[in-house]
Amino acid sequence: MITTDIDLLAIGEILIDFISTEKAESLVEAKAFRRLQGGSPANLVVNVSRLGLRAALAAKAGAGAFGQFLKAEMQRNGVITDYLLLDPAVQTSLVFVTQTSGTPDFEPYRSGDYQLTPKDISEEAIARARLLHTTTWPLSRQPSRQTVLRCFQAARQLGKQTSMDPNYSSKVWPDPLEALQTLEEIYAYVTLTKASLDDAGRLFGSGETPESYIQRFHALGPETVVFTLGKQGSLLSHQGNILGYLPAREVQVVDATGAGDSFWAGFLTAYLDGNSLERCLLFAREVVELKLKTLGPLPADIDRQKLYNRLPDVRQAFR
Repeated sequence: MITTDIDLLAIGEILIDFISTEKAESLVEAKAFRRLQGGSPANLVVNVSRLGLRAALAAKAGAGAFGQFLKAEMQRNGVITDYLLLDPAVQTSLVFVTQTSGTPDFEPYRSGDYQLTPKDISEEAIARARLLHTTTWPLSRQPSRQTVLRCFQAARQLGKQTSMDPNYSSKVWPDPLEALQTLEEIYAYVTLTKASLDDAGRLFGSGETPESYIQRFHALGPETVVFTLGKQGSLLSHQGNILGYLPAREVQVVDATGAGDSFWAGFLTAYLDGNSLERCLLFAREVVELKLKTLGPLPADIDRQKLYNRLPDVRQAFR
């Protein structure tokens, strides 16, 4: 019998983020860049690891200097790299990103990330994990799309929890109809999802209410929907019922890049710790506030219990 010794296994991209050294609203304005490890699933497992759980990443990068840098960064942050493949036949994917307090401008240069094949992820990897997570990026191209679908199908057959971040962008996936059709397919195997108002507008069209968008996501399959509204806070829904609204608090923003990944890492960490959905959302708010105050990833010395200890009472925090 395989031991469940991985709390969270993320499947998707790992890449180099070249983030502008000065704040800029667009890449046209950006002049110099700093190299950092990037990729939404990779950011999420780093954050989960820094919060004290055992996280692993299934991804593909090149075997050259950039791939070696990324693997070293994963290991330095305590991420399990058993399923991170450095393939000499591909190049590591790159993304240029603006440093900003709002939604970053970015431009991707893709190569190895979408070359992840079904044979690259063993049944053992899925069996070891308590929860699987992915995003739209690996679903946007083949063969990684089929790889993710097969892994999620296998995970649900094994009774695993599954998580999806529908962070759709036309820069990554130019065909919105294909994107929606693919999401409909994978959402049949998803139990939890975190969507933003921007995500919903790009997928379903703008102009609907948050409550309407939430019901659209529920109709696709997930039992639990966390719907973020940026500076306005977030909504929590379970089995089609809105459980409450959690306001955001004012924060002096240093860097918003990766904020969504930090937020969801906090939620999933609390979820895997066995907290109620409301406390998971409170914990996610604490974690994303730490991220917004930090340039780059979350701090390395987070005391998870201290974050739990300062959570407000659910009845007072939610509206």
